[in-house]
Amino acid sequence: MSTQPPIVISETDLDRLERLLETAARDKQPGVTELERELERAEVVAPQDVPATVVTMNSRVRFREVVSSEAFEMTLVYPKDVASDGSTISILAPVGSALLGLAEGSEIEWPKPGGGTLRVRIEEVIYQPERAGEYHR
Repeated sequence: MSTQPPIVISETDLDRLERLLETAARDKQPGVTELERELERAEVVAPQDVPATVVTMNSRVRFREVVSSEAFEMTLVYPKDVASDGSTISILAPVGSALLGLAEGSEIEWPKPGGGTLRVRIEEVIYQPERAGEYHR
């Protein structure tokens, strides 16, 4: 197993995600354990100190599949904000919790529909609330 890349999250995201976890655990939603593990290993900083190239909640991210070079974009959201058009990914999805706090250039394994995985690289954090000065979204 490879070493996990370091992750950085904001105090605001941590507070909101801890509240989400309380509700999700009570409702027995999947993804709780994975998100808890990610939060435990994260470096937590003030929202204004989050590097501009790091994926935070509500960030829009461009990915590239390493082998095929196919690019796609998604926004990391809370479960209540998941869109049916596939443009978003829930923080409680395994890939969602894996994205939180990663920086541009990081690579992760992405589960393929029907089995197997793809290796994807975070090419660009297109939009990040903290970079836009939205600290209390």
